Amino acid sequence: MIWNVISQIAGFIGALCLLLFGMNMLSNGIQKGAGSGLQKLLGKITGNRFYAVLTGIGVTAIIQSSGTTTVMVVSFVNAEILTLEQAIGVIFGANIGTTVTAWIVSFFGFSFSIAAMAIPLFGLGYIIKYFKKFRIHNFAECFMGFALLFMGLGLLKESLELGPAAARLFTAINSWGIGGIFLGVLIGAIITALIHSSSAMTAIVLTMAANGSLSWELSAAIVLGSNIGSTVDAVMSSFGASVNARRTALVHVAFNVTGTILALLIFKPFLQLIDFIVPLKPSENITTHIAMLHTVFNICATLFFIPFVNQIAIIARKVIKETSEEKDEHYHLPAILPHSRISADLYSYQIQTEITKMSAKVMEMFDSVCNSFVNPQKADEENDHVKYLENYIDEMNAAIIEFLQKCSRLPNANHNDRQHFSSLLHVTDNLENLSDETCSLMHTVRKYVTDTEYKTDSKRSHEIMDYVESVRIFFEQTCDYFTIGSSAEERLSGEAIEQKIDRTKKELKKASRKRLESGADVKEELNYMDMVRKIERAGDCVYTMLQSV
Repeated sequence: MIWNVISQIAGFIGALCLLLFGMNMLSNGIQKGAGSGLQKLLGKITGNRFYAVLTGIGVTAIIQSSGTTTVMVVSFVNAEILTLEQAIGVIFGANIGTTVTAWIVSFFGFSFSIAAMAIPLFGLGYIIKYFKKFRIHNFAECFMGFALLFMGLGLLKESLELGPAAARLFTAINSWGIGGIFLGVLIGAIITALIHSSSAMTAIVLTMAANGSLSWELSAAIVLGSNIGSTVDAVMSSFGASVNARRTALVHVAFNVTGTILALLIFKPFLQLIDFIVPLKPSENITTHIAMLHTVFNICATLFFIPFVNQIAIIARKVIKETSEEKDEHYHLPAILPHSRISADLYSYQIQTEITKMSAKVMEMFDSVCNSFVNPQKADEENDHVKYLENYIDEMNAAIIEFLQKCSRLPNANHNDRQHFSSLLHVTDNLENLSDETCSLMHTVRKYVTDTEYKTDSKRSHEIMDYVESVRIFFEQTCDYFTIGSSAEERLSGEAIEQKIDRTKKELKKASRKRLESGADVKEELNYMDMVRKIERAGDCVYTMLQSV
């Protein structure tokens, strides 16, 4: 007897693990196949809350994981790519999108032999994996994951053939009335939180209901509870994140908990509504009833709360307030700890955004240098600003490099991902070197315009300002190439610009030596040549960055 129980439990755990592994592989396969498209779609969401909801539905329906979508959303809010209001809409949509799994299991999981479909599908995926020259090989894991999902579902169905004792237990829970309903919600929440998948929990409920182990009411209660348990991924991903990321996780928890409470308040009428929508009685078609309940619940909750997105955001901001630490002037990397469930493309996209911010800070330094030539009386102020920016960029560089190193060690990062992370490391390092050179240049410029008889309208002043401007424009072009990519011709053009910067250096130093021979001020000319040398070195940094882009 005991060995039978142990065997059944072990079989259930094994089947559940296979189901979860299949779901994870399916999600990873779709993300790899889609590339960065899904992440870019999330990142381009406008202020339209309805578009945000539709995006959340679409992305979650494709990757088959509301947990993955919410982690993405928390990451984007943390990276300041999405606002809190936009994120709320996506979360609403993600809850609807995750119901697709229930319909897939309901339609295909119990109508025919699963093994007859799963094994050939796994074989197809395994074969496709070796067609690396074709894009379809990226979807190999998708096919294999789908097959493992259904194999796990088949084994789950067998392992959940409960004995008389277990059947009596569930019958007793059903007889507890409202107490049994609340216990079902609690069971659904706890198990979903433990296995990190509401889709898997729904599959378990569908399987047990199809076997006759769960009643219609208890199945509904467990499914409602799974919506609460599904928030665990968002909560965990918000640890150590920005204040807005934590607010996003809070909204997700509050939305799912409040929606479940409202559904429980009208539990009986709600089930009657589902009975009215779905043909046949629950005893005759219970899997469709459960799938419909899961969908209708999330749609109704979304329709109820979507008019109040702005108000929900205001409440979240009042509940979770910004701390003094978060208000300081030091850099905090707006990216959550790398998560193995999330495609490496997401972190690449986030870091590219941060590197773009870093390049904008360097551009500010160039602007300060240029302003010092135009307004020499503000040179001291601009110098202080450049020093602050240089320290801030150093902090950015250290944080980004550490994060990229963690990303390169992700188990789901392939060879191409690691190469891309390495390229981003080089770009970040070159930007930090450029900031050092620009800070050193600013120090020399301040001395030149304050300690000498500097005239803004002299030929020499125009020459040096034009020289700085040429490097600034070169840097601006390189930043554009980093954002949108560059062609071979554009790279050759960059090489030509770098050569022109070198020639200009020689010409300006030659002109300075002639002025020295004519009796010009030695200190002034030495400062001048020092500026020329540092501007040229800044140009070299830009060119090195261009080669890494």
